[in-house]
Amino acid sequence: MDISILGIPMDLGAGRRGVDMGPSALRNAHLAARLRDLGHVVSDLGDVDVALPETLDKHAHSGLAFLDPILAACRATVDRLAALPASTFPVTLGGDHSVSMGTVTGGALRGGTGQGARTGLIWVDAHTDYNTPGSSPSGNVHGMPVAHLTGLGDARLAALGGGWRVHPEDVVMIGIRSVDVHERELLREAGIKAYTMKDVDQLGITRIHEETMERLAHTERLHVSFDADALDPAVCPGVGTPVPGGLTYREGHLLMELLSESGRVTGLDIVEVNPVLDTRNQTAEIMVGMAASLLGQRIL
Repeated sequence: MDISILGIPMDLGAGRRGVDMGPSALRNAHLAARLRDLGHVVSDLGDVDVALPETLDKHAHSGLAFLDPILAACRATVDRLAALPASTFPVTLGGDHSVSMGTVTGGALRGGTGQGARTGLIWVDAHTDYNTPGSSPSGNVHGMPVAHLTGLGDARLAALGGGWRVHPEDVVMIGIRSVDVHERELLREAGIKAYTMKDVDQLGITRIHEETMERLAHTERLHVSFDADALDPAVCPGVGTPVPGGLTYREGHLLMELLSESGRVTGLDIVEVNPVLDTRNQTAEIMVGMAASLLGQRIL
């Protein structure tokens, strides 16, 4: 297939610096070459321009940390992705997870779809990222993207797609093990399906994948947003918010392999890779392997 790589080197939404170097780390881990080796036609579109935090007033004109430049970067991401043909598979590189407000929206609008395609969102993450400005204990926007994608929170962030939004029933979260108290209440009210690590232990990845495909069978597109901290810190040490007890190396690959076999995935985010906290680019290399499994790499 035709694959377009787009970097969003943003760490404005995170509490620790470094994830702005994630796109470079992933490219240096030979992402494009791995995908070309699988037979894909790969184009690298470069990076979206993102303001540097050192040049900004953290709370200028808003109560949220760096809201205005985050909004600008996400709008630019939407514009870049929406301009791609519908047949193109975008692989977007973060940056912190707030970039997904732009990537998921832009992916849904890709190919001139008017109001946007109904999109299932598979959120592979240690965290649910379903805080709002009113519930967040930190004010960091990387803990809020799913809430904004479903229409909650700041009105400007929630309106990135115009009238398009993700339906809460079209969200499936996998690998969850860290949820704030008020966030838990919001998730229950919304009816979002979240598979915690307890569910992974009890059910296994294969059954979770089957249930996910059944739940999202009605959606037109399927977007996978993969936070490196979904994997256990022993596998991916280079993340800003590590939580012990995550997905194993093989659980991560199995999930990607099964999603690949479904033939339904239409876009991928790789986010929260922090080279400052990494060991010899290990996390970037692991995440490139996850992308390769999603896009057709097989053992035999």
